[in-house]
Order: sequence, then C-alpha cells, then structure tokens
Amino acid sequence: MATNRRKKQKPNIKPELTELRLDKWLWAARIFKTRTVAVEAINGGKVHLNGIRIKPSRTVHIGDQLNVTRGVDRYHITIQGINDKRRPAKEAQLLYIETEESIQKREQQHAMRKIQNASRIRSDKKPNKQQRRKIIRFKSAG
Repeated sequence: MATNRRKKQKPNIKPELTELRLDKWLWAARIFKTRTVAVEAINGGKVHLNGIRIKPSRTVHIGDQLNVTRGVDRYHITIQGINDKRRPAKEAQLLYIETEESIQKREQQHAMRKIQNASRIRSDKKPNKQQRRKIIRFKSAG
C-alpha cells in the first residue's frame, strides 16, 4: 500500500534573480501583507535602503541594508536572497537577516510598553446607571 508523503521542500529562491523591485521584495519577504501597504510605507518614508529614502520601483540586490519602520517597531535588515513569489513564512525568512542589535532593541521596547500598559488602571466593568448620570452631570457642568 503506497502512502502519500510530502517531501521536505527546499526554499524556492531563484538563483537567476539578481535584482527586484523593492515593493515586490518586501511583499515576497512577508515584511508587509500586501504590495499596496509596502508602497504606502515606502512613500511615507518608513523604508530606507542603505540609509537613503527611496521610491517603490527602486531595485534591491543581495547584501543591501534596509531600515523598515512598521508601527512602533524598527527593523534593520540585510537582504540575503531575492524571490519574486510570495512563499510560506519559513521560506520568506531565508530572504533576509535581521541584526542582533535590532532584535534586542525591539524586545526592550516591547518590554517597556508591556510595563507601561500594566501600570495603567483599568476598570473591568462599565459604569452603572447611577455612575453614568454622575458622569453626564460632571461633563455638562463644565
């Protein structure tokens, strides 16, 4: 009886590709979810190639340095491979290497945000009818 077993696939990095549009690479490397979001980030100054602000159509090569700001997180990336297709996340991670300094900085910032959010006083319930009336009276008295 034959069983269907999947072979472990190797990353589908095309050796013949030496350059690719930046917006397409960011999408293929899963830095951004869509090319449109990647283009908006590039045009908004959130992506710098080798320290220079660039346009989405700029071509990237292996060894280029990217500084990407996504939300409050900053990534310092070195391009290791080029692929024009969006592949699974495991394969997309092989397209770049993030610097150790960048990883440590992001983890520190994440820990700081977590501490700040934990120190905030939050009520787990909504105000009741009497409390809502007091709030309304307080706001209208101003």
